[in-house]
Amino acid sequence: MSLREGIPDFHEEMDRFQTRIPTWVGHNLKRLRGERAKWVRVPAGVALIGGGVLGFLPLPIVSIWMLPVGLALLAHDIPTMRRPMARLLHFTNRKIEKRKTARF
Repeated sequence: MSLREGIPDFHEEMDRFQTRIPTWVGHNLKRLRGERAKWVRVPAGVALIGGGVLGFLPLPIVSIWMLPVGLALLAHDIPTMRRPMARLLHFTNRKIEKRKTARF
């Protein structure tokens, strides 16, 4: 969380999120977050959002994860999306942490 006004930092929250998702997804997300992957990141983000929306009708549980991941990928290249995505990722990371601590 950044010091100014309690607003979470997008890149810090992405790093935290990346460590909490399945390893194969986190590895691919790390590659897509690299500087040289911009030409792949934008189409992948759009495809994940489209797959999440179109796949929601037949398979809502399977496809719902695609929306936030696609939005997060686009937020890398669209600065105005970073603040809302940082808040969403902060919320998601807190929920994941609560679930993991509740199991033990």
